Amino acid sequence: MAKFLQGNELNAELEKIFKNAKQQLILISPYIKLHDRYISTLQAKKDNPNLELIILFGKNEEDMSKSMKQEDFNFFKEFPNIEIRYEKRLHAKYYCNDLSAILTSMNLYNYSQDNNIEAGVLIKSNIIGKIMTNFAGEELLDKAASEYFDNVLKQSDLLFKKIPEFESGMFGLSKKYKSSKIEVDLLTDFFENRSKYDNNSRKVKSRRKNYNYINSTDDSNIRVTVDSNNSIDKIEVKYLSTTALSKEVGISSKDLFAKFERLNWIERQNDNWTITETGKNKGAQIKKGRYGEFIAWPDSILNDIS
Repeated sequence: MAKFLQGNELNAELEKIFKNAKQQLILISPYIKLHDRYISTLQAKKDNPNLELIILFGKNEEDMSKSMKQEDFNFFKEFPNIEIRYEKRLHAKYYCNDLSAILTSMNLYNYSQDNNIEAGVLIKSNIIGKIMTNFAGEELLDKAASEYFDNVLKQSDLLFKKIPEFESGMFGLSKKYKSSKIEVDLLTDFFENRSKYDNNSRKVKSRRKNYNYINSTDDSNIRVTVDSNNSIDKIEVKYLSTTALSKEVGISSKDLFAKFERLNWIERQNDNWTITETGKNKGAQIKKGRYGEFIAWPDSILNDIS
């Protein structure tokens, strides 16, 4: 059985996917930043070693912290039975437990759940459908989706794996959870090093508040600054369009433009977006591209909007 979902009903059914998971919970989303209510629902599952939690995220190959936040990784790694995987080409969103699954446009990202227009399809598993096809000879939707995403998971990169260990009891007729063992961990060092990088970036940013910008080229990524002691500093800066930024943070470009307008970084003039003084102070520039002029932002702006 398939059911179309939208708005609050989509959020509610996704929460049920988490809540009703008994043996397996699969979360596939390019961007992951958990909503508080999902954290609350998942919190009740953290002491269940029999629940296998599988997470796949993607995008931002050079900086995975833009696709999964460190606080969410720290939360996930407390689960006793978990795999975290990565696929740089991932764009699909799929959430599944033992008996239900949701195919959707919505990232597992709090902003998407609160602000975006999203839709999805709820699939109720049919036990017969796991081993049979329908009368037309076509695979049932739940079976086709399950097999497809099984293959996606198998082809992805394993970054973190923690498995439960049990000891036998009652003459081998029962088992008791003892502890969990981390078999693979490529994420802890990444996030720890990333945190050091972010802290250093913030320190550099605070020092630059005393700088006066004396030159900024139109087409290069080199910004020349001078401090109060007349010391010259050349800083390499990567600029991104608002559309490119929206992909980095997992929200639509329309929503990001609206957010920048609320922050008074840009404003609308004669049907065109222009940069305000506040936006210029944030480092925004007008660049020329194939299709005309556009507003470009330094990549450091990600620290302010993520």
